[in-house]
Amino acid sequence: MNLVRRLDHVAILVRSTDEALRFYEGHVGLSVHSSEEIDSPHVRLTYLDTGNAFLQLVEPLDAGSPLASWLAEHGEGLHHICFGVDDVEEAVTAISDPGSPVALGTGRGRISSFVTAADTHGVRIECTGFDRAVDVDASPGFLSGDASAGAAAGGIDPGAGR
Repeated sequence: MNLVRRLDHVAILVRSTDEALRFYEGHVGLSVHSSEEIDSPHVRLTYLDTGNAFLQLVEPLDAGSPLASWLAEHGEGLHHICFGVDDVEEAVTAISDPGSPVALGTGRGRISSFVTAADTHGVRIECTGFDRAVDVDASPGFLSGDASAGAAAGGIDPGAGR
C-alpha cells in the first residue's frame, strides 16, 4: 500500500525570509507562489514554485519558540520534507511509531501533521492533504496524466531507464 501521492514540499528553516528570497528568487529564479503567517507555531511560511513541488521557507516569528531555539543552535538548513496524501490522519498514523499521537495543523489552508517515528534516517517528515485538481491538473509544472502524450510531444520517454 502506498500512502504517498507526491512530494509536496521541501522546507528550509531560515532566519529571514527576505534574505532567503534574495537567493532563491534572485539567483535560482524561483517565484513566490504564496506566503502566510500561522499562529501555532508562530511562523511565516513562504512557498516557492519549483514546477512540480514547492520549496517552503520557514521563518520563526517567536524568538522563544522551539524552532527559533533550534535555528540558533544549528543554523539555517533543511527542516523537513512533506508528502501529499489522501488522508493525513491515516497516513501519519500508518507511518508513525505505533501509539504515537497525531497532532493536526494547517498550512496553505490544508490539514497537515508531522510523523512521529524513531527511524526516519535523520529526516523530519510531514504529510499534507493532496488535491489532484489543484496539485496536478491546475499546476503547469506537472506532466499530463497521459505519459505517452508527453513522450510524443518530445518529452521524456516514461519507459526510459528501466
